[in-house]
Amino acid sequence: MFLKINTDHSRFRQIIRGKIKKDLRKFISRGEVFGRKGKDLVSIPMPSIDLPHFEFGDNKGRGIGAGDGQPGQTLGPGEGKEGEGKAGNAEGLHVREVDITLEELAQILGEELGLPRIEPKGDKQMSSMRDRYTGINNIGPQSLLHFKRTYKEALRRQIANGTYDPENPIVTPEGRDERFRTWKTKPVENNNAVIILIMDVSGSMGDEQKEIVRTESFWIDTWLRSQYKGIDTRYIVHDATAREVDRETFFSTRESGGTIISSAYQLADEIIQKHYPASEWNIYPFHFSDGDNWSADDTQKCFQILEQKLLPKSNVFCYGQVESLYGSGQFFRDLKEHFQSGKSAADRVIASRIPNKEAIYDSIKEFLNKGL
Repeated sequence: MFLKINTDHSRFRQIIRGKIKKDLRKFISRGEVFGRKGKDLVSIPMPSIDLPHFEFGDNKGRGIGAGDGQPGQTLGPGEGKEGEGKAGNAEGLHVREVDITLEELAQILGEELGLPRIEPKGDKQMSSMRDRYTGINNIGPQSLLHFKRTYKEALRRQIANGTYDPENPIVTPEGRDERFRTWKTKPVENNNAVIILIMDVSGSMGDEQKEIVRTESFWIDTWLRSQYKGIDTRYIVHDATAREVDRETFFSTRESGGTIISSAYQLADEIIQKHYPASEWNIYPFHFSDGDNWSADDTQKCFQILEQKLLPKSNVFCYGQVESLYGSGQFFRDLKEHFQSGKSAADRVIASRIPNKEAIYDSIKEFLNKGL
């Protein structure tokens, strides 16, 4: 019975996985991934999936082809057009939430979008030594005394020599009963990475634009976390000035000032210099904006910061231009022209247009399909 349950559960998980892959574009574009549950789980809205089965009960005189009616006519409660009629007591259509791990979600994303595995740069891999408990020994320091194994040995000895009394079950360990944990020290590779999310929060970036950024950021974060052992995320918002914020503030802040993009790039470089030395970290800056910068001079300053500071330290720099209610600015076009194919570092600058939620799917693929 236990093996049968495991088989059925595995089959059900495969059905769910297939449904998610089939509807992945819809899940991404509509943001249909419910909030994280704990550290490693998310919930996916899934129409009810019932495996074929028999149900016993009174069919109240209805059988196959019994009674009056017309082809295509619905049977049972809930007839009529949606939104019409009086309140009823019939059960409605429910959407079921299916829990799935972030690791599974990342695998599905990689398979469906054909994303290559990321190969961290050789000098960005940090190795550390980690102790792992691997066995039990009869000698060792008292700090590693294994109490459970010690008392089991004492109980075994007392039963063997006939001194154990079930009516008075006192177990007294002796020196020969003591058991200690043993360990081995092994090198562990920690491929550390940091995602630096930068967002324009000037007045032209509305709630819909922020929702696009939030959705795309979730999927980018999910994929990168599947590729690295340890990962940090830092958040920068900017209008005419830039500042670092927490995650909640990042997705809820709205300002009304102008836009000076270089302030954000300068702050990103300061954070990297202070906390993430390029010799030890894989660095991924992502910038989202409507592309409306203050001046052409500041745009040139942005390119200067990118070429001299950010790009030499980063694995890749990604820019996503979200179309606002007022249209899109010039920054996307200028960035593409400046870092055109064949120019130094052009392969590490990826620019993507995101005019609406339906474009998120293709934008994610543009950003991640090089495996950098």
